[in-house]
Amino acid sequence: MVKQLLLYALIPTILIELAVLLFLRERRARVLAASVVVNILTNVSLNLYINCISNSLLIIICGEVLVVLIEALWYYLFIRNLRQSFVYSFLCNAISFLLGLLAELLYLFSLSI
Repeated sequence: MVKQLLLYALIPTILIELAVLLFLRERRARVLAASVVVNILTNVSLNLYINCISNSLLIIICGEVLVVLIEALWYYLFIRNLRQSFVYSFLCNAISFLLGLLAELLYLFSLSI
């Protein structure tokens, strides 16, 4: 069950964040591949923590902030531009988080009708 939940969070996150990077006109294969790798590490870690230890709003927000920082540093290793690294990380994570939240709300709404 936990494996399924992790995949349901991971796969859309990877696809959304790749789409955001492509929208931002990032075409370097190594940066796109780096996005997949870092998302596997951060998304799985954060979702395991949230699902197995604590799912409080404060933990989720702190976890997302930490993920943005980790991913920005990871991107920096590949693009060597700190500002661009933080823009990539922030936009990718904000958009995937908001779309995930929207999907969750739509799912809960569908259960109520």
